[in-house]
Formats: sequence, C-alpha cells, structure tokens
Amino acid sequence: MSGRVGVMGGTFDPIHHGHLVAASEVAYSFNLDRVIFVPTGQPWQKDQTIVSCAEDRYAMTVLATEFDARFEVSRVDIEREGPTYAVDTLTDLTNQLSAEFNGAPELYFITGADALAQILTWRDHERVVELANLVGVTRPGHLLDNPGLADGALTLLEIPAMAISSSDIRHRVRTGHPIAYLVPQAVADYIDERGLYQVEDATE
Repeated sequence: MSGRVGVMGGTFDPIHHGHLVAASEVAYSFNLDRVIFVPTGQPWQKDQTIVSCAEDRYAMTVLATEFDARFEVSRVDIEREGPTYAVDTLTDLTNQLSAEFNGAPELYFITGADALAQILTWRDHERVVELANLVGVTRPGHLLDNPGLADGALTLLEIPAMAISSSDIRHRVRTGHPIAYLVPQAVADYIDERGLYQVEDATE
C-alpha cells in the first residue's frame, strides 16, 4: 500500500451519489489506497435541530459504501464528544493509521469547494493544512478563488454529480417526490423505513 488515504467528512444527511462519485474520482486522481467516510458528530457550522441523528447518518453511509472495497466508514467523529472540527478528525485518523502504515499516512481531505472557501474560519486551519492535502470537489463551472492558502495546498476537482445536493433530496422526500438514482437504493429504503425528512427543513 502507498499510505495514501482519502478522508471525506460531511454530515451525509443523506449521503448521495455525488459523494460517492467524488470519492471515486479523487481516489483515481491521487492513486489512493482507500477513502474513509467520516460522518460528523455535531457539525459546528450547523444548528443541531436541522441535522438528523448521528446514528441514522452513519447507517446510511455504511449502506451506501458497502459495495465498494475502496470505501470504509469511521465513527471517530460520532464517538468524540463536542462539536466536530476537521483538525480533530485528521489528528485522530493520523494516530489510528500511523500504526497500520508504520508511520504517518499521507491524507487527502475531501470536501466541497464551498466549504473550503471558508477554511480560514476553521479551528486551527494551519494545522489542517499540515495534516492533509486539501481536495475541493465542485460542480463543473464553479470557480473558487484561493482563500488565502499557500500555492499547492489546495486542489480542485470538477465532479459532474456534485449538482446533487442533500438539501434537495430532503426537500424531495418531504414533498413526496422521487429520489431514485439520486441516492443508492439501500439509502432510499432506509429513509422510507425510518420516516426521515418528513419535517420541514430549516435550511430550505
């Protein structure tokens, strides 16, 4: 193994094909051994009243990724108390993976380009850049000015499927519209069985 590991953090509320395509494209582009999906515990940017419980989001992420051997799901953010910060995610995963690789892994932190535009507001953002290569995934045609990072610290990849959004999926469920082909069937079944997204979403 090369020791190159992707880390894809997010609320995954719900996870959708855009997330899966993005992880696959980044894995190919950077020759990653695998991609670890990390559902957030308590997203520091979001009001907890509008985020589904962590266990539901974790379960959907497991269901969505189980058929790709390159993908795995970590509970590191769910099991850590308090708000979720990228620096804590990367620190914990570095510590966990160092024993496996007999040294620090080369991490690639994958997140939406819109989120990376706000990186200077992140807790210990300088340490985040030290711990991982930053990969911003974005829909085609979306431009992102360098938010103030050193040259080479950030790579942007256009992902056609990133036009899919979790907020749109939640709205479609609430209004009775189909979500087929937007999420894996197992995730759609889970949403239906659990009765998720029936209450109006405050972010819509």
